[in-house]
Amino acid sequence: MNSQEEIRERLLLCVYRVGEIKDEMSKCKSNVITDDFKRYFIDISRFITMCYEILMTYEDYIYDNYSIEDLKTINYNLYSEILPENYGKSFANPDVAVDAFGKDYGRLLSFLYAEIRTLIAYAYEKRELEFTATVELFLEIYSMFSSCEEMLPQAKYIKEAVCYHMFDYADVLVADRVRETIDPGYTFATDIVMKSDLSDVRYLYKYGEYIGDNELKTAEFLNKLPEEDIKAMAKTYVDGFVKGFETMRIDLKPKKSVNIRYSIGQERMVREAIKLFEEQGLKPIIFRYAVSRCNRKLTVRTGYMGTPANKQYEYDHRMDEALFFNKAYVERKLSVIEDTYEKYKDMAAVYAGPAVIETFGELPFKPEIKENVIKLSKKQQEMSVSYAGRNAAITNKYIPRDKYSFTIIAYPIPEIGEDFEEIFAEIVKVNTLDNELYKNIQQSIIDELDKAEYVQVLGKGENKTDIKVMLHKLGNPEKETNFENCLADVNIPVGEVFTSPVLTGTNGVLNVSQVYLNELKYVNLNIMFKDGKIADYTCDNFDSEEENKKFIKENLMFNHETLPIGEFAIGTNTTAYVMAKKRDIVYKLPILIVEKMGPHFAVGDTCYSYSEEAVLYNPDGKEIIAKENECSLLRKSQDEKEQEKAYFNCHTDITIPYEEIGAIYSVHPDGARVAIIKDGRFVLEGTEELNRAFED
Repeated sequence: MNSQEEIRERLLLCVYRVGEIKDEMSKCKSNVITDDFKRYFIDISRFITMCYEILMTYEDYIYDNYSIEDLKTINYNLYSEILPENYGKSFANPDVAVDAFGKDYGRLLSFLYAEIRTLIAYAYEKRELEFTATVELFLEIYSMFSSCEEMLPQAKYIKEAVCYHMFDYADVLVADRVRETIDPGYTFATDIVMKSDLSDVRYLYKYGEYIGDNELKTAEFLNKLPEEDIKAMAKTYVDGFVKGFETMRIDLKPKKSVNIRYSIGQERMVREAIKLFEEQGLKPIIFRYAVSRCNRKLTVRTGYMGTPANKQYEYDHRMDEALFFNKAYVERKLSVIEDTYEKYKDMAAVYAGPAVIETFGELPFKPEIKENVIKLSKKQQEMSVSYAGRNAAITNKYIPRDKYSFTIIAYPIPEIGEDFEEIFAEIVKVNTLDNELYKNIQQSIIDELDKAEYVQVLGKGENKTDIKVMLHKLGNPEKETNFENCLADVNIPVGEVFTSPVLTGTNGVLNVSQVYLNELKYVNLNIMFKDGKIADYTCDNFDSEEENKKFIKENLMFNHETLPIGEFAIGTNTTAYVMAKKRDIVYKLPILIVEKMGPHFAVGDTCYSYSEEAVLYNPDGKEIIAKENECSLLRKSQDEKEQEKAYFNCHTDITIPYEEIGAIYSVHPDGARVAIIKDGRFVLEGTEELNRAFED
């Protein structure tokens, strides 16, 4: 009996057993199995049965026989319980589960409820082993309850079952995740993009993701655009990726694959992009964002995706791995990651990098803070930081950061408002601004900044920003520069000059009234820096100062005790800024565009992490020498513990809008101060054209 037959046999046994649960629970006479327990197990058994039917019947030809209304109903049934209007009574909600079962059982069973929802992806992608193993975990826990009469099973045994499951199946769940990020042989999504009739929006339901108005209306809108417009959008995106290799002087010819990340609904543009990438000799790698908690990082969703069905649900389960995140699991996971990369190192070697199509326009999400959610302990937070560093080092070993490139471009989604189509057209214009014009203007700024010892950034009005940014000393100003002249290649649109500051002596306060980072909104964010590292922080999101600090540490600092300033930049894309102000969408834009709309500071690694030795030049021929800081230099230490402090494996840009800027000064060694910006307008000679957008 081959392994596939064994898996199918296990699956059938599981499904048969699941089918008995409703009857068993209805007849259960146990004194300790309450009606809530019965409803919990019956609800999950019903959900498993629904997913199993999809696993067994999902084929393209079947979809051809469904109406759009039928497909909407199926999709709704899969996601209904976590939609905002139903979440208040769903066991996926930790508060509901804790109210029903108490804290110990409630948190565990809410986690299980969420993990069972991975079956949707496994069913649509025909991943029978992952499907079977997940159902087996549920049945193991169900058996603990169904066999008890006078006393519930101890919570520790439920937790042990979860830990053993995640440990035992790391060689499947983790290994598959690594492989699908480098192997173009996983063609589930590629087949949807390339083989579906994209004029018939029923294709959207082939993914198994939640399909709402954003996905449907985006697909319908793109279907209305002329073919030449779609091709032009795809060309801008692909050309940016190719230019990235040219800028970094990396040879693209040996590369064979490119990771395409997009939001569901954008398939018409993605199809054209795949064709253009294939002309470059690159096959598409398209993978879904990670669904199992063992592969997730907070609420980050890397891969193709739809709009989340419920962001509060995502936030509530953002640290569920705390149940099984221990030293043994970490070592096991890292071992599997390295073994998988080693097994598929030839694929990793020809990986060209990610080409990302971001979306924006969702209403800013301000999460509700709940006491009943699972959180990483202090020790686990430290372990997660160490794990992230070791994982990044393994990845860099097989996919060296200086051997691949990337590109990112962004478009709005219909949720942005009634002017969606007009905003979309304006974003296309922003994405295709004149590179040559910006190159010359930005060179004027760089020429001045290269004379500076440090830069001072001051806010105005209620903005309390007052920060001194130290710059590297140039050994040969005729041939060297501190700032990169960033045009429309890896970061589309055009419009910034940036550097990696010297940390020592970089002091002050960074303040911004509102900013949207990693899909979360921050109100009156304040970060204090001492010698280039975060010394204190707060915001006004919540009434409690403790909750404000927790929110920042978890979601902005990724549980690090501190982070350095990895980047200082001056954004020059006033066209984007004026468009955003006119449309009142500044705080709905992605950081990709917002970072071009004023000065910004990135906390975390530099833009050149893991590739500091790469030799880079600006268009004027000068070599960019400011590629690292006192932290990244620790990678050269002979002490392994010091080496681990070199990188933080995060990089988050925080932008101050022009309207909140009082001044940006280039301060020379002799004390001379030259203004780049005053009162939100460019005043340096050679930058006058940037103010035209404000005047127009």
